[in-house]
Amino acid sequence: MDIKDVVREKYGQAALRVQTGGSSCCGASAALEGCCDPITSNLYDEGQTGALPQEAVLASLGCGNPTALAQLHPGETVLDLGSGGGIDVLLSARRVGPSGKAYGLDMTDEMLALARENQRKAGADNVDFLKGEIEHIPLPDNSVDVVISNCVINLSADKDRVLREAFRVLKPGGRFAVSDVVTRGDVPEEIRQNMLMWVGCIAGALQDYQYVAKLAKAGFHAIDIEPTRFYSIEDARAFLTGQSIDVDAMAPQVEGKFMSAFIRATKPVSCCAPGCCA
Repeated sequence: MDIKDVVREKYGQAALRVQTGGSSCCGASAALEGCCDPITSNLYDEGQTGALPQEAVLASLGCGNPTALAQLHPGETVLDLGSGGGIDVLLSARRVGPSGKAYGLDMTDEMLALARENQRKAGADNVDFLKGEIEHIPLPDNSVDVVISNCVINLSADKDRVLREAFRVLKPGGRFAVSDVVTRGDVPEEIRQNMLMWVGCIAGALQDYQYVAKLAKAGFHAIDIEPTRFYSIEDARAFLTGQSIDVDAMAPQVEGKFMSAFIRATKPVSCCAPGCCA
């Protein structure tokens, strides 16, 4: 089973738990009762989530709150890569208003079913959930104003392709504004090789300078990485426990190396890169 199959299976299970009255945590921690994952907890305030279906809130598997940090304007078109239960799509739809549009893209049937039910409950007419992979976005070139994502790009084994696709679908001058887990410093290979940790938003995380380099290679400029949450040694223990890893030996090696970050970049108004202009 490859990484994509593992991600699809685990996130499908997470959606089913929410639909049957349970809760959901990021990836490998999802089997826990409640959401005590240090990555996924305490990301949204009541002012944002109060009007949303509870299932959308419970299905949040992110590492940040891109809708709070991204600049969204009425009438814009937004695309959420790996939209899960739809919380960031519904929040974006509210901000772009009835003249705007919010797309959610997900490859997991169970998550799409949950998201569409949440859309129905929220009465969001300016929302469309699409089935597909973030490496192959089913939208035309130069069709969206903003690409957001919440702790999903790190799950892809082909991040270069994801970033090229994000660049392709953005209009000239469009914005890339995602929350993701990134690292500073070397991460033990034992974590890098653990597939369940990929699903837990950890093993697939890029170093911050690698993220910048890949965005630049895809054609983006005005690239910025803003740390939003650093993970302590106790956080490290929380997401390493149960992963067949010697927690006491490994936790000090990851102390302070993982962080959630808000990553911004812009597609140039004019350029010569493939997919840049219509």
